[in-house]
Amino acid sequence: MSVQSSDNNKRIAKNTLLLYFRMFLLMGIGLFTSRVTLQVLGVDNFGIYNVVGGFVVMFSILSSSLTSAISRFITVELGKRDIDRLRIVFSTSVRVQIVLSFVVAVLAEAIGIWFLYNKMSIPDGRYTAAQWVLHCSILSFVVGLISVPYNSAIVAHEKMSAFAYISILEAVLKLVVVYSLLVSPYDKLIVYALLLLAVQLFLRIVYGVYCYKHFEECKGKPIFDMSLFKEMWGFAGWNLLGNGAYILNTQGVNMVMNVFFGVALNAARGVCNQVNNSVSQFVNNFTMAVNPQITKSYAAGDKDYAFRLACRGAKFSYLMLFLLILPIMLEADQILRIWLITPPKQSSVFLIWTLLATLTTITGGTLVTLMMAHGDIKRYQILITAFGFLPFPLSWIAFEFGAPAVWAFIIYFIVYYILIYVRMWLVHDKTGLPYMMYMKEVIFRTHIVSILSFIPSFIVTQVMDESIFRFLLTCIVSVCASSLFIYAIGLQSNERKKIKNKIYCFFSKIKTS
Repeated sequence: MSVQSSDNNKRIAKNTLLLYFRMFLLMGIGLFTSRVTLQVLGVDNFGIYNVVGGFVVMFSILSSSLTSAISRFITVELGKRDIDRLRIVFSTSVRVQIVLSFVVAVLAEAIGIWFLYNKMSIPDGRYTAAQWVLHCSILSFVVGLISVPYNSAIVAHEKMSAFAYISILEAVLKLVVVYSLLVSPYDKLIVYALLLLAVQLFLRIVYGVYCYKHFEECKGKPIFDMSLFKEMWGFAGWNLLGNGAYILNTQGVNMVMNVFFGVALNAARGVCNQVNNSVSQFVNNFTMAVNPQITKSYAAGDKDYAFRLACRGAKFSYLMLFLLILPIMLEADQILRIWLITPPKQSSVFLIWTLLATLTTITGGTLVTLMMAHGDIKRYQILITAFGFLPFPLSWIAFEFGAPAVWAFIIYFIVYYILIYVRMWLVHDKTGLPYMMYMKEVIFRTHIVSILSFIPSFIVTQVMDESIFRFLLTCIVSVCASSLFIYAIGLQSNERKKIKNKIYCFFSKIKTS
């Protein structure tokens, strides 16, 4: 292994540890605050916040494509070590986001008010509160848009400690929000929306100050490069297709569920998203540390290292997530009752299919990063969008024919599982990533580990009645079985050797201390 590769691996490991510190903190605070928020707001108000806030997120179809372009361009210029070009990229990105945020705010307000009063299923007497949620969600979304270049700079520079430290502040602020809900004499849904907006504004200032002090490209006179802007839009325009399909398949389906089933099932979906977001952070922290290295390596011409890192990143992402979610899926009912006491109806079945779908998207995550690093994404996005768009119309059709709400999750899982292989073929065609390399190192290993680990864990849930003891035993069996099969089948021989050496060094230090 070269010195550079060794340094990159150490940097990935360090950044991953920092991001895990951030994740555990936010996961603990998030699960606690979600429980209290659901209890204080009630099922209907919680459902209103999720469906109205989800409507605003749909407008990220206009922004997420450009957001990906900004992150990609900043990371590529860092890989090329061109500071002057990097400064132009950052400055142009900031100005583009400011203009885009104004456009999104106007469109979201105009369409949102019409949709709120004409299409959404909102309980009587709650339209005023829902309108406050709409306004605050739009402003929070706009603040997030303006923050994109700054957050992209932090990730591209791999300064993950900034996320970890600022997350402490974020966690404290969210606890303050929950306490304020408990003591507030005013409409709690309105107070919740306003306080979350205030948190977003404050964090935006903190991230901006950090970037200005630590990164050269964030300083200097404002610059707008029209040729760069056109290049970004050329990249973002095709990326818009894939992002649009994803938004329709998530937030769009959420809106359709509101129309057919009301806010109660939106609350159940919101609970599932809270759990899914928390466990996904367990993996997202790792991929956030890996992705910049994939992009930089590919931009620098080291394709072999980029390919190996993409395969390793996808495999470890899947295995880490599977290790965590297997006991959650098997004991979903108990976990939701322990956490929420009285969870919304159908929460457990929604949660199981949501976590399975997340496994499919995680598996293809580094493929997307590799494709974005390549840059020529026209054909890729057209084909991915053509197939990936299917969950939205298929769910609508299923509901029209009387299918239960869970079919939206099942359809999403099936389509996105097939998309893994579609992505693999397209990335192979454009970048040269060996098809069998990805099949062998990612697909075969992860699938075999999943099947073998599931069997003993599932048997426990079938031979025992539901109880705390069964829950604990399921967790122990699933973790032990998953760890065993991950080590024996999921890892390559050199990866197992590294683990043995780490364990040996650890116990050697204990003996000598």
